[in-house]
Amino acid sequence: EVQLVESGGGLVQPGGSLRLSCAASGFPFSSRRMSWMRQALGKGLEWVATINEYGRSPYYTESVKGRFTISRDNANNTLYLQMNSLKIEDTAVYYCATAPWPLDRQPYGQGTQVTVSS
Repeated sequence: EVQLVESGGGLVQPGGSLRLSCAASGFPFSSRRMSWMRQALGKGLEWVATINEYGRSPYYTESVKGRFTISRDNANNTLYLQMNSLKIEDTAVYYCATAPWPLDRQPYGQGTQVTVSS
């Protein structure tokens, strides 16, 4: 059974930082590309970033380039998202998912809430 458990979210002021983690199990994590997705209240699922199975070739949606960094630790089946210079518009529930993930499908995990507010 696929399990993805996101953590690390919270309330942060604009300009602040957070580091999200995703613990994966139930599938060959080290052989799969992985993504972070997010969903703001009342909006659809949005792709944020993807990294290949080797931890290389990350790519990002335009709005987070230069601020977010996706990484992974295959030895510990964990995916990360370092978020710096956070903006109010980054407020959302963040999910990890295998890549590619269809935008019309709810991710497996419960997500972690990120709220950027002054």
